[in-house]
Parts: sequence; C-alpha cells; structure tokens
Amino acid sequence: MTLHLTNARLIDPETGTDAPGALTFQDGVILGRGPAPKGAEVFDCGGMCLAPGIVDWGVKIGEPGERHKESFRSAGMAAAAGGVTTIIARPDTHPVIDMPETLAFVTRRAAENVVRIRHMAALTKGCEGQEMTEIGFLLDAGAVAFTDAFRVSTNTKALARALTYARSLGALVVGHPQEPGLSAGAVATNSKFASLRGLPWVHPMAERIGLDRDLGLVEMTGARYHADQITTARALPSLVRAKANGLDVTAGVSIHHLTLNEFDVGDYRTFFKLTPPLRSEDDRLALVQAVAEGVIDVVASFHTPADEESKRLPFEEAASGAVGLQTLLPAALRLVHSGDMDLPTLWRALSLNPARRLGLPQGRLAEGAPADLVLFDPDAPFVLDRSKLLSKSKNTPFDLMRMEGKVLATWVAGVQVHKG
Repeated sequence: MTLHLTNARLIDPETGTDAPGALTFQDGVILGRGPAPKGAEVFDCGGMCLAPGIVDWGVKIGEPGERHKESFRSAGMAAAAGGVTTIIARPDTHPVIDMPETLAFVTRRAAENVVRIRHMAALTKGCEGQEMTEIGFLLDAGAVAFTDAFRVSTNTKALARALTYARSLGALVVGHPQEPGLSAGAVATNSKFASLRGLPWVHPMAERIGLDRDLGLVEMTGARYHADQITTARALPSLVRAKANGLDVTAGVSIHHLTLNEFDVGDYRTFFKLTPPLRSEDDRLALVQAVAEGVIDVVASFHTPADEESKRLPFEEAASGAVGLQTLLPAALRLVHSGDMDLPTLWRALSLNPARRLGLPQGRLAEGAPADLVLFDPDAPFVLDRSKLLSKSKNTPFDLMRMEGKVLATWVAGVQVHKG
C-alpha cells in the first residue's frame, strides 16, 4: 500500500527545517515529498507535526528476570504511544546480557514487537568490570553497542583492555561517567538542600572525574565512546575538549535532568530519585544550552521501571529511576515551549543523532529512509495521570503535572502502530 501524508508540518532534523509539506511512503520506505502518486491512499495530518520516530537510547526492559516490572509487550505499547519507534535496550537484566545465547533469546522475544527493539550487550561479564565479554561474537549476534550500564568499573586496566579490543572491532562503548568511590551510596547532589534533608550526597566533580578517566582511556586506545548521561556543567568543558581534539566521542543526557532539578525531590518524593541524582538549576540550564548547541548529542528517557514496593520506601532505600517511554515527547517539548530550542534541533537529539551514532537508518525524512514516523500536536495540553501509562510500572516524576504535546499517530516500517 502507498500512503500519502498530506497537510503536515514536516520536522526534518537532517536539513534543520520546519515547514508545511507532504510525505509519501510505500512498503515501509519513504518515497519522497510532493503531490500524491496515482492510487495512493491519502491521510490528512490536519496541519500537525510529522517527524521521524524517536530513537530512545538506554531503555531498561524487565525481560529476562523482571517481567513484572516491564515486558517487551508493555514497553512496545508505551513506546508507540509516546512516538518512540526504536528502543535501544540496556543489558543490565537478570541475567545480564553478556553472552550471545542470552542476546539471541531477547532478540527473539523482541522480534514481534510493534516497535523496533535493538539491544546493547554488556562490556564485561556480569557488568562487574573485571573480565571483558566476547565482543566479537556479541557483535555477530546483533549487539549495537557495549555497556555495563550504571555499574562503573574500578578496574581501569580491565576497562582499558576492553576498550582496546572494542577498538579493533569497531564496536561502540557506552560509559557511565561517575567516579564510583565518590558516588557510592549517594542519593542527592551536594548542596544546602541535600544537607537540610539529611540525604547522602555526591559532589558534581565525581562526574567530571569519571568522564576524564574515560576520555583518557579513549585517547589511549582510540575506541569509539559514548557517555550515556552528562548531568553537570562541570563535565561539559572536558567533553568539548575531547571533541575538539578529534576523539570519537559523543554524549547523551536524560530528559529528567533537562526538565527537573534537585528541588523537585521536595519532601522525599521517591519518584524523583534518579541515577545520577537530580542536579542544580544552574546545571540544568547549562545542559539545555549544551543540547541546543550540539555539545550533547542525544536526549533519551533512560526508562527504568520500578514496582510500587521498591518505590514506597524511605528515600535512601527506594529504587532509583523513572519510566519515560510515554512521557519523553511531551517532556522534551517543554524545551521548545520555553524557547530554548526549535523542533528540528530537538529532533536531532531525539532521533537523528542516536540513529547515526548506532549506525541505524532511522531518524530521517529523506527518500529511502524507513517509514518510522510520529504525528503529534505540540500544543495539546493535558494533565498526566500515571495510572493511564501503558508501562507495567508507573514510577513517573511527571504524575499530575500539566504538560503539552500529544501523539496522534505512530508508524513503524509504514504500519500504523498507534492511533491517538
């Protein structure tokens, strides 16, 4: 079937344009723009925004081991409802995805999902930072990148060996820039607010120290490297220098660190307990500027489902993380409504850049690109009700907040997988 999407506001991050237009796709591939081909079915977009589907990098899915928190099916439904057409899943499951057999299992489980799901594999066995995994075999099995997720290795020599081996195979390594000793046990950022609340804190320098170590190893080994979350202003100069020196380095940031700050924790609200912890307002503003200027390349949800029992605990004991597949788009649109960036710039970080860094064809509206698309109304207001989220877990910090931006339709490979 040939489908012609007309009367659309095309958001093209590749060309940086935001303009009225039409788009035609057939057999899951974009044919181009212009008038409707003969015999095509016409879909009126009503002047709403049509953009490439979001590529959400760093999603935690509970399979295997924690299916009660999130399954492939529930994650896929939430993603489609949120305009996410490609999920890049983390390997920190139970068991860890550190063997080709485990990767093959989750790949089969994800194959029939309504959205695309690609997996990262562990860099070291058990994500323990000691012995590297079989990176070559895992690449052959379909791993798109290698990471130990939020577990930071203290064995620098073992990490250097893994980076060297990854470099020889052209594999992308994803690091979590935190100094593990300073960060251990911390649930808040060093500030008067954290002291008054009696919360164990970590200084923002822990992030820069961790990033500097990783960048030093990247310079030594020549590996391809992506910092999963930059959350402090202090880390940005190191990132800028690394890029200026020609290192093959990119970086991401969580949507929660772009739209929330340390004061949102309030009276120990555990839905705001994240890894890394929420930062100061000055840090948040610096990160928003870094995304707008392209210093930070990727914006992601870092979707981390947690059940009610693990969140309804004292703040220090509660599980870290928040769901974000379904809330990423409206939360990100806050940056547009505040005037900090335009839609093509935002979509560059949400879709084009992650797809390019991972070597995927998504994230574009060009002829020949996959017809992975999201149609949304950027100005539609609503109050978020977490009970209506499609994820199995409902641990969102945006519960009962006023938001703007509703997904009207989502297509994956030319098939409509969500109708708003």
